[in-house]
Amino acid sequence: MDDLRVGALIRTVRVRRGWRQEDVAAAAGISRSQVSRAEGGHLDEFRVRELRSIGEALEIRLPFAASWRGGEADRVVNERHSLMHERLASMFASLPSWVCDAEVTFSSFGERGSIDLLAWHPDRRVLLIVELKTEITDPAGLVAQVDRYRRLAAGIVRDRGWLPASVSVWVIVADSSMNRRRLARHRTMLRNRFPMEGRTMRTWLRGPSGAVAALSFMADDRPGNTMRKAAPTRRVSRWIRGRRGPKTVANARGRGGSQEDGAPSAGQPA
Repeated sequence: MDDLRVGALIRTVRVRRGWRQEDVAAAAGISRSQVSRAEGGHLDEFRVRELRSIGEALEIRLPFAASWRGGEADRVVNERHSLMHERLASMFASLPSWVCDAEVTFSSFGERGSIDLLAWHPDRRVLLIVELKTEITDPAGLVAQVDRYRRLAAGIVRDRGWLPASVSVWVIVADSSMNRRRLARHRTMLRNRFPMEGRTMRTWLRGPSGAVAALSFMADDRPGNTMRKAAPTRRVSRWIRGRRGPKTVANARGRGGSQEDGAPSAGQPA
């Protein structure tokens, strides 16, 4: 639907309701002139939240569909997510003590969702929740999401006959400069919630004990990719914890490196 048709729909619904433009403006928290401009189809003048406020006032759904190269956006995002799944599956394949189940959907006491990977160690009765993220849009929301999964985990796996003595979480993020910047703004919160690193996590997987929480990056090594290679876990840890000072950065650049670049970790989570 183009801008003119959206504007016409806004006006038609308003008139059917018997509302004036002033009424819509008051309900949406914008000016009357903005309502008039929206009805005229001048949507490029608005912020997304302003358009959504108009839609909510009139009970009109205004979904925004992103497209790229003829509608391939969803395929590209899903491809990256699937690639992360594949690499994680390869890692767990080398750990026969673990039983894994991918894309686990659940509905528990009105709460619905999907967990990227559930891993169960029957000998130790350890349950691991793995959350894969191609893009980080809301770090605080990510923490809340993982906390919800951990809270519901025992009930989710009960039908499988899994009775965990402990529940651990591992968040693996696609490595990109944008994701790094967004996580860096919340480094203190993330350090407290996810104290374990990717390399330490792989050691823990070979002999799991107790509940842990980890966050690490995974590089995209496909030919032609524009994402940075994942740094070794030690350097990722220092970056996320904000310990790298100007002198450290200057020394790294003097050796031909950069603040974020490092040696790839063979596609495994760093």
